[in-house]
Amino acid sequence: MKPKEFHSKLDDQRIVEAIGKAEAGTTGEIRVFISHHAVKDAVAAAQLEFERLGMKATKHRNGVLLYFAPVSQRFAIVGDQGIHERCGDHFWQEVKDGMQPMLREGKFTEAVLIGLVLLGGVLAYYFPGDGSGENELSNQIVTD
Repeated sequence: MKPKEFHSKLDDQRIVEAIGKAEAGTTGEIRVFISHHAVKDAVAAAQLEFERLGMKATKHRNGVLLYFAPVSQRFAIVGDQGIHERCGDHFWQEVKDGMQPMLREGKFTEAVLIGLVLLGGVLAYYFPGDGSGENELSNQIVTD
């Protein structure tokens, strides 16, 4: 699938609003990224993009990236050190497993929304909001 086709099937506004809602009860930060490139290892590509986007610079090291490479039909979820230490690989796999059925059905927005709900809940549990309402990273979907 072409990245533009994938992105055109996403409801950007609903996703941006859902990111804001997921982040509302937490100091955590979530971003969504769509790559225009083919990748063999989505996790490695997501980790590189995570760094490029400056996601390691969050105050509590609790950023999470949902990474999609539609050309390769792959996606990954990576989190910074703070959240990964608390959740581990098992949690990232649970989020992926929750999203995959919707992705297979071509319900891309719904898949992302499921992931955001799961991520927001865990971020709120481990990194509850501090009352500042600070948003360290943009909620807009990013592409390369």
